[in-house]
Amino acid sequence: MHHHDPEFHFCPVCGGKLESKLLRGREPKRLVCPQCEFVFYLDPKVVACAIVEMEGGLVLVRRSIEPQKGKWVMPGGYVDRGEEVPTAAIRETQEECGLSIKIVRLLGVYSYQGKLQVVVVYLAEPLDGTFQPGEETSEVRVFSPAEIPWEDLAFQSTIDALKDYCRMKED
Repeated sequence: MHHHDPEFHFCPVCGGKLESKLLRGREPKRLVCPQCEFVFYLDPKVVACAIVEMEGGLVLVRRSIEPQKGKWVMPGGYVDRGEEVPTAAIRETQEECGLSIKIVRLLGVYSYQGKLQVVVVYLAEPLDGTFQPGEETSEVRVFSPAEIPWEDLAFQSTIDALKDYCRMKED
């Protein structure tokens, strides 16, 4: 398990103690309740992000929370249950940098062996709003592609999406 993963010990249905069992040949072991036979699937978490193009550059926000507090990322966050992924990118961008945005197109989907998150990144343009940090960010800035703080980016998905963005801008 990844060090940020919670460890589950008890069944959310009946409260019985969960056991790790192999249910099918090549699948990973699953947490199973021997009392009620509930199978606890630890599924990936979907993250929605936006690369907002404005003033000849793109918007990055500095995180004010862990993990990676103080590092730069694209505005984004977890998709809520029942929420559409593009809607989550719009909501998270509003929360983290004060901008209302319009999604232009999908840039890419990023996932990594052993990580819980599947990161969906959209290209977007600003509609309106007040350009300011939110509760989870300490700074908001527009960077030209040449100014991107590569050594100060928070996550591998941030690096990979921004590399894809820069390659797209060169074409």
